[in-house]
Amino acid sequence: MTKETTPPSIKFTSYQVFVITLLALTQFTVVLDFMVMSPLGDMLMKQMDLTTTQFGISVGAYAISAFLSGILTAGFADRFDRKKLLLFFYIGFILGTLFCGLSSSYVMLLAARIITGLFGGVIGSISMAIVADLFPIQQRGRVMGFMQMGFGASQVLGIPISLYLSNHWGWESPFFMIVGMATIILLLLIAKMHPITEHLNEKTEDNAFQHLWNTIKNRNYRIGFLTTALLSLGGFMMMPWGSAFAINNLKITNEQLPILFMVAGIATLVIMPVIGKMSDKLNKMTIFTFASIWMIVVVVLYTNMGPTPLWIVIIVNIAMMIGIMGRMVPSMALVTALPEMHDRGAFMSINSSLQQLAGGIASIIGGLIVVQQTKLSPLEHYNTLGYVVVVFAVLNIFMLQRVSKLMKETK
Repeated sequence: MTKETTPPSIKFTSYQVFVITLLALTQFTVVLDFMVMSPLGDMLMKQMDLTTTQFGISVGAYAISAFLSGILTAGFADRFDRKKLLLFFYIGFILGTLFCGLSSSYVMLLAARIITGLFGGVIGSISMAIVADLFPIQQRGRVMGFMQMGFGASQVLGIPISLYLSNHWGWESPFFMIVGMATIILLLLIAKMHPITEHLNEKTEDNAFQHLWNTIKNRNYRIGFLTTALLSLGGFMMMPWGSAFAINNLKITNEQLPILFMVAGIATLVIMPVIGKMSDKLNKMTIFTFASIWMIVVVVLYTNMGPTPLWIVIIVNIAMMIGIMGRMVPSMALVTALPEMHDRGAFMSINSSLQQLAGGIASIIGGLIVVQQTKLSPLEHYNTLGYVVVVFAVLNIFMLQRVSKLMKETK
């Protein structure tokens, strides 16, 4: 691997560590809210009598509403203190998640997921804008690594606990747990985070919609947007059906499912900081390419598996997480380096919106491809999703290569 021509690693200040922790905690709750739909998928489809298409729509509704919210807020994202913006949307996310737990029908659940998406889907982009404001590119790989640990933590702690609660007190209980945790985090954000207003000193358009349009018109930014969208199309397509595939095809029991998610999550917590450090010291594009090839091999293997012992399923899932996380950290570090400071809020909002839209479309398409004849029958055509993911993974390599070149040309 070749080293990038960047200055040596810069140490974090104590406040930077605190901010990373707070942002990682907010990401943990938002990711868990989205991620928990997958392990609860089999239970929801059985108890609410949902078809695979209806479940796919309920997952996709969150992402599509998040897209609309992100686009509508993009023009205003650089006009406010980022802390206040984060608090506003986090409060809305908490209320939406509460509504999810109170849902008693498919229509109510669908409406709740739309509300949660309108607020929760924007939080990631605000967090990324905060990261870009507070951390130079030499630190960003490590920051992304720690931020994405929320993904692993949701599997180590959140999902197993959620599955335990749902097995004993119903599928609604994980949402109530998330509401309680998020409320505590909200109070910490209010009390401890400093205002983030440096971007307000940068000159920007007087008209918010003109600012949005000028951001979209930027050719370099559009390449970043397309790269993120393609990453999400491939990444979200398999995820909603993870628990249903494990239970109905691999013959993993409901009692074993928390173990599967927990072990894969622990592996993620170990992998993420390592990849973060590597992406700061080595060539990010090389790491992404190797991780993509690794993921392609594992995805093809996994989606073609039948009834399998738990220990083998665990090993394959860990291998798949290595590929997924190995792509996520360097790709986000490169894409976030594209926008100028006065465009970061708008860029991150649009980028996150397209990510959510692509993920929503992928979930809906997945629901149309995957078929389950009865509540207890195996999922059919899951391997087809795997082959589609492979195609997108190859496209992602070429697109991120363009982003990498643009970053070197403009910095």
